[in-house]
Amino acid sequence: MEKFKKVFAHVLKILKWAFLILVGVFIILVIARIPHALNQQKTDAQIIKIHNTKLTLPDVMGENLPPYPGVEADKTVQGIDANNNGIRDDVELAIFKEYPNSAKTRAVLLQYALTLQMEVMQPIINTSTATEVAREQSRAYVCIGDVLSRENLEKFNKEADTFTNFVKERMFNTEERKNNRSIFVDNVRSYSNLEQKCDIDLFILSN
Repeated sequence: MEKFKKVFAHVLKILKWAFLILVGVFIILVIARIPHALNQQKTDAQIIKIHNTKLTLPDVMGENLPPYPGVEADKTVQGIDANNNGIRDDVELAIFKEYPNSAKTRAVLLQYALTLQMEVMQPIINTSTATEVAREQSRAYVCIGDVLSRENLEKFNKEADTFTNFVKERMFNTEERKNNRSIFVDNVRSYSNLEQKCDIDLFILSN
């Protein structure tokens, strides 16, 4: 009986240590998951912000145009956005200067510029945020086609390239901005398209 008690006590001791080890491993795993969970929360919040960032009608109509930023425009990657609408001021003003008589054209190009600015200025860069920005950029690109005639496909493609290149040449005009976009592109994964409609209903614009 005494021998049995010793064996039983020894087994209990082993089981106790095994339980404590399991508890310790579980605690370590939980602690290790905390940074991932926090990062995921930040990513989820950023994705919501990405999809909620929209062009507004006052932006299109130039109701709050910023002053020209001058040499300050290219001193930093983010540039100057004095009116805080998510579009770099020098690019916004260039669009208004080039297309003063077409609110529809300004609407689609400003939306496109807004998404390109998000490409280079994401506070959280990972595959999730980059891919969601890419979906918004794709939607903005398709929106450009809504102001072009499709009667002649060759002419349509040429005019679409003219519009997109006009914006891209101004958005990615420094090495730092080009590098930031390269990092963004490297993180983009395959995706499904968003519902294809413009931020601004083009039918409410007269020209």
